[in-house]
Amino acid sequence: MITNAPLWETMKKKKVTQYALMEHHHVSRGTVQRLRKDMPMNTSTIDMLCKILDCKVEEVIQYIPDEEETAKP
Repeated sequence: MITNAPLWETMKKKKVTQYALMEHHHVSRGTVQRLRKDMPMNTSTIDMLCKILDCKVEEVIQYIPDEEETAKP
């Protein structure tokens, strides 16, 4: 599973709010809502967030293996 959990810590560290994403960086409300719900995002959204936050991809998303996959021999 891919999660955007690191995004929130990066935004906090960079002092960028959800409001700033929408009002200053023109990220749509729908995209911000998808981010809040940890829904899948496309690579162009990841690219945009990395540019806005001046960060690496791993500061926006994280891969977490499914429990089933980790249990396989």
